[in-house]
Amino acid sequence: MPGVINMDELTDLDKAKMERDQKKIEVKLERWMMSKCCTEFMEAVQAGVEEDTLVKGIAEDKNPFKELKGGCVVC
Repeated sequence: MPGVINMDELTDLDKAKMERDQKKIEVKLERWMMSKCCTEFMEAVQAGVEEDTLVKGIAEDKNPFKELKGGCVVC
């Protein structure tokens, strides 16, 4: 896995090559119309609403962040 690249240390030619390589990757991506993306996204969200904890919340017995009775004692 490559490390972090410090853009300040690169030459203009290196930056241009990186941008070219990124554009080559992006041009291969399948593009969709926004109306199709939004429709499919909404359908996916609505299909999973029963399992979505952001919509229905977390069951009390499974909530790792619930308040504990008795508190905490520090010695």
